[in-house]
Amino acid sequence: QVQLMESGGGLVQAGGSLRLSCSASGSSYRMIAMGWYRQAPGMQRELVASIDRRGGQNFLESVKGRFTISTDDAWNMVYLQMNIVKPEDTAVYICSAEALPDGAPGPRQYWGQGTQVTVSS
Repeated sequence: QVQLMESGGGLVQAGGSLRLSCSASGSSYRMIAMGWYRQAPGMQRELVASIDRRGGQNFLESVKGRFTISTDDAWNMVYLQMNIVKPEDTAVYICSAEALPDGAPGPRQYWGQGTQVTVSS
């Protein structure tokens, strides 16, 4: 089982920066990939950025060049650096992890509770 806890959300002015952090805890698993999703009111959840152990990264087209994703060496933390934020980036940002628990037949997806990011114009 993997527990995810986000931090770093808040209110930021357009053009500013914000860094989100997500800590993963638990035991007996191997992390495969981590990422950030977001969901705005009335909108579907969308993938913002992801990173996997093979070094692959994916970004939502609208955040390319503005957001970066990184992890710590132990893959216990994932960060989302948000630069040049825009009002349309306002959403609840949700940390996700794909991990393989020991003895499980396949990987499982885990979710955090989310952290609110509000960008004022």
